[in-house]
Amino acid sequence: MTAIAASVPSRETCSPEEWKLREELAACYRLIAHFRMSDLIFTHISVRLPGPEHHFLINPYGLMFDEITASSLVKIDLAGNPVEPTRYKVNPAGFVIHSAIHAAREDAQCVLHTHTRAGCAVAAQADGLLPLNQMSMEFYGRLGYHDYEGIALSFDEQQRLVRDLGDHLGMILRSHGLLTVGESVKQAFLRMYYLEKACDIQIAAQAGGGKLVIPPDEVCRRTERQFNEPQRPLAEGELSDPDGIELAWEALLRMLDRTQPDYRD
Repeated sequence: MTAIAASVPSRETCSPEEWKLREELAACYRLIAHFRMSDLIFTHISVRLPGPEHHFLINPYGLMFDEITASSLVKIDLAGNPVEPTRYKVNPAGFVIHSAIHAAREDAQCVLHTHTRAGCAVAAQADGLLPLNQMSMEFYGRLGYHDYEGIALSFDEQQRLVRDLGDHLGMILRSHGLLTVGESVKQAFLRMYYLEKACDIQIAAQAGGGKLVIPPDEVCRRTERQFNEPQRPLAEGELSDPDGIELAWEALLRMLDRTQPDYRD
């Protein structure tokens, strides 16, 4: 996982599909920084590129998230090797976690991992995420849990990461942090945004010291389906919101284009 002779990818040298994913992933890094979910240079987000090679893009190790641009992202293979010239290295723990999930889950096009205060606090609780609010119910029965084994530098841990994630939307890494996956960058980001909010609300509710209110199982399950199955058959008089993710992502990109448009460079 060492860097090779420097080169800078550009809109002219990349396929339109790759450049679009580069812009989306760079935007995601900027948004994680904007919403204070970054941890200096030590967490990671990746997106798989089209094609049978299982190449994916990940952050250049050493850059703060608000420095990352479309051209600075590093393209690597499942063995962690750069597949094009780059002057950057890759975080070894990022490679171990992300390569395992990209190889195992065809639908996990984007993998997002954080070490936030609220996420780590819930990851330290035996009961994990509780269905205390609407945001947390998006993940009701849809989160995996992975026991801590130390810093993720061992290839041997990959099989257990994949096993514990299963087909879930995300995972709580005990004593470590949060992870979400998505069929797109926007889906993985919005899942993380709301998983983080759910953790933050849980810590605040527990700090209040009163008896916590947990809705009945059938209500939690219905709410989870409302979030994750907007195209499901609807009951008479029931509505769905299939456009929310797209509209929210477009709004977030408009914010970035106003405030830090260099993410597209």
